[in-house]
Amino acid sequence: MSKEEHQRRVVMERRVAKRWIMRLAQEQHSVTVLYQAKESGQRTANFIRAFRDGKAAVKGVPTIPDLGIDESFDGLHLWSSDREALARLATWFEKRGYETTGVW
Repeated sequence: MSKEEHQRRVVMERRVAKRWIMRLAQEQHSVTVLYQAKESGQRTANFIRAFRDGKAAVKGVPTIPDLGIDESFDGLHLWSSDREALARLATWFEKRGYETTGVW
């Protein structure tokens, strides 16, 4: 295989890979909710998991079935493809005294 044929083949493979990724990719938005000083956070994380699974409700926030949750020592990192619902959830937390990073 000559160098020119090899370069053309690499370009074609990149185009195929780009089409495949673009077909499967979707937007993802995230927010970090910082724990308050008086709590460990386990109850908050469990509540958000129950909310995601439809076992608990949050007033004014629709259920977010693709909500991702990652716990850390200082807060929760939440992500979803539904930006509006995630923004409502962040507002709900802020009304209850939590600090958030905002949806981005």
